[in-house]
Amino acid sequence: MGDATENSGGTGKRAFRLVILLAIVAAAVWFGGKALGYWGAEAPSEPVIYGNVEIREAELGFRIAGRIERVLVDEGDLIEPGQLLAELDTRPMQDRIAGAEALVAQADAEISRDRAGSRPQEVRSAEAAVASAQTSLAEAQRQFSRRASLLDRGFISRADYDTAEATRDSARARLQDARAALSLAKEGTRTEDREASLARREAAVAERRSMQTDLADAELRAPEAGQVLTRAREAGAIINPGDTVLTIALTQPVRIRAYVAETQLPKIKPGMKASISVDGSDVVLPATVGFISPSAEFTPRTVQTEELRADLVYRVRLTVEDPKGTLRQGQPVTVRLNSVKPAE
Repeated sequence: MGDATENSGGTGKRAFRLVILLAIVAAAVWFGGKALGYWGAEAPSEPVIYGNVEIREAELGFRIAGRIERVLVDEGDLIEPGQLLAELDTRPMQDRIAGAEALVAQADAEISRDRAGSRPQEVRSAEAAVASAQTSLAEAQRQFSRRASLLDRGFISRADYDTAEATRDSARARLQDARAALSLAKEGTRTEDREASLARREAAVAERRSMQTDLADAELRAPEAGQVLTRAREAGAIINPGDTVLTIALTQPVRIRAYVAETQLPKIKPGMKASISVDGSDVVLPATVGFISPSAEFTPRTVQTEELRADLVYRVRLTVEDPKGTLRQGQPVTVRLNSVKPAE
């Protein structure tokens, strides 16, 4: 009986060990097959879309015509906002500014003259002219009266009388002119003349300001941070307004153009966060969804997923924080979006 009990206990232990071994083998097969993809993979919790870094270029040129004095950057150079890239020969513009300055100074002098009015010497001279004209008129009037009495008595001819009358009238007219000149000397410049002087000064100042604007436009500066792609013109070249001198790639901010299928559209909204990764690098960059196209379009060739190649997709633009310049324009990227609850 003791042997039977012992044999029964040994059999139970062997059975228990066998169950544990089978459980371990089953678990290993399950997890190994799942890792190798035999049992299917769990659907990712975050939507994954594909796209490319947007290529943003700007063709830079001068607003005015001229001769290029120097070009300060070359192809491949990184540039900062406001950096001086090229310059025109400014000597012709400086000469025109000097001429405009002279016109402004002349207009200022005319305005000062109009405000000051006539000098005291001019007023006294006009008063002396009036006094002289009055004396001449009095003498002419006396001679005319004398000849009139002589004509009545027949001592002079009619011609002598007419000459005396003409002399009196001429003296009267000169007195009127002298009085008018005195009035102008006391009143100063007319309102219309002062307004004309002010208008001439405004025109001269506007011309000078235009020349100064042209002088400022003789400098070509970077509008944003970027990289020089093409150096189209060299120093000494004569250019027209708008001719391309440099082509630059705008590197900041970095934007991603990606595409989502219609089934993924409810999971994406503007402002949601995302992460950007590229093949061959472990760097992951943060990004933000900025724009979702309201209209669908055929899948572009840049989308490489087999599921989307023949479907309609929606364009999405993301802004990436890339201070170290990791991404390159046109580079394909993978975008992992934070999951959001679909709109009901």
